[in-house]
Amino acid sequence: MLDSKVVIVTGAASGIGRSAAVMFAKYGAKVIVADIDEKGAIETVGRIKASRLGEAIFEKTDVSNSRDTEACVRASVEKFGRLDCLFSNAGINPTGTVEDTSEELWERVLSINLKGMYLMCKASIPEMKRAGGGSIVCTSSVDGVLAIHNEAAYIASKGGVIALTRSIALDFAKDRIRANCILPGAIRTPLLEKFLAENPSIGDQSGGHAMGRIGEPEEVASMAMYLLSDASSFVTGAVIPVDGGYSAVKT
Repeated sequence: MLDSKVVIVTGAASGIGRSAAVMFAKYGAKVIVADIDEKGAIETVGRIKASRLGEAIFEKTDVSNSRDTEACVRASVEKFGRLDCLFSNAGINPTGTVEDTSEELWERVLSINLKGMYLMCKASIPEMKRAGGGSIVCTSSVDGVLAIHNEAAYIASKGGVIALTRSIALDFAKDRIRANCILPGAIRTPLLEKFLAENPSIGDQSGGHAMGRIGEPEEVASMAMYLLSDASSFVTGAVIPVDGGYSAVKT
């Protein structure tokens, strides 16, 4: 499905990003595993290589730093000759209302979750143009359209990701570059585990989903792979929930 495509995956040290990197390699992609967490990212590369699933390299990347995002894209071209796809997935999810979120934390969340998407796309698009086109998938969240308590900065950042992705889809369609956005519900990742530990009153969240369970990282990775692949060649500017019916229940 991604045969020989060169794909950057950010936030690939764990959770959805790790599952996506492993899955993309299994289906033929050459993967750049990008994350600031060196230990976790190297483990992701190790899983790919140990399973002989495909090719992968690690590039330490702080997505909020333009030098790092540019270096990440440069590494993909130096190693594999081009860049076809970007799964812009890195993000953090601290809790807090606008009243108790510090200015420093607000800026950190927006810097990673939204500015990071902008910087990765900004660095990637010129190389996709040179390759004759490409596909970008950005990870937002159902929280970007359906607010929940005590997540002001996160919700603001994820709403921004949706708008940014639509803008990119419109601006670069003429260059044969597609951009789509996925909105995961509650997914079994370290990020969710940390959130639930900080907010024990919420419970396990499975009851909020029509399917009565939370999702698995591979289920989100499968949608990302479809959107990156040529199978979705007429899909751009889409905002797609992968949420077990969470948004349907809330609506």
